[in-house]
Amino acid sequence: MKAKGLADTDMDDLGVQFIDVGKGADQRAIAYFHRAPTRNSRGPMLVWLSGYRSDMLGSKAVSVDDYAASTGLGCLRLDYSGHGQSGGAFTDGTISRWLEESLCVIDHVAPEEIVLIGSSMGGWISLRVAEELRKRTGGPELKGMVLIAPAPDFTSDLIEPELTEEQKASLSTRGYFEEPSEYSPEPNIFTRALIEDGRKNRVLDGIIETGCPVHILQGMRDPDVPYQHALKLLEHLPADDTVLTLVRDGDHRLSRPQDLERMIQAIANFSVAPEPR
Repeated sequence: MKAKGLADTDMDDLGVQFIDVGKGADQRAIAYFHRAPTRNSRGPMLVWLSGYRSDMLGSKAVSVDDYAASTGLGCLRLDYSGHGQSGGAFTDGTISRWLEESLCVIDHVAPEEIVLIGSSMGGWISLRVAEELRKRTGGPELKGMVLIAPAPDFTSDLIEPELTEEQKASLSTRGYFEEPSEYSPEPNIFTRALIEDGRKNRVLDGIIETGCPVHILQGMRDPDVPYQHALKLLEHLPADDTVLTLVRDGDHRLSRPQDLERMIQAIANFSVAPEPR
């Protein structure tokens, strides 16, 4: 069943569509791209969830879509509010807000089975999507998760412990602080709302039951999410069939050709359907 109250319109020949999420002054237009499956044999839809300040046109997202196109699988990508082609202010963004948008787009497309592929912050949102789906009696069945340099609880575990007195003062007086970005000329902006909301969405405070196999890809030269964080996540996934691949010379992006190949192979392990008899 499609989510109620969502209006979608074709954008242009790129196939990007929009749905409205939220009500009143909180409503924002969320851009998404849905590649419908083109084969008769059963297979899950690949759902790409981007990282902080990333969008659905990044190299990993496009590689996932290319793989879907080559195998006939369905694929779903979206831009969170304040990202890419979506509406809304980036500084209004929180994990809860971006989680709501992800679930709304998934519900709107209404696949029967999905594989979640989450990069960095998208790994956190993937884990929260899995939690929310497990609360339901219906909805898509989660067949697997591929998490690339996942950053669950990054606001409380990676940002808050490292805050300087100047940053704390900026959060208190301005409601945000800035820091230089290695990936953009524009600085990263972390708001008080993002940090406070992050505490409400913690997943590393107990057993995480995804109900599906999980494959984590983590670079050991990641300056943003240390590989020890992936080891911590592993400790919270004891009930699932979880594989951790450490890439000795890998950075945070893991977007080199060999990294993309690893990612696609991990996805293939969860998405190749048996040949129909």
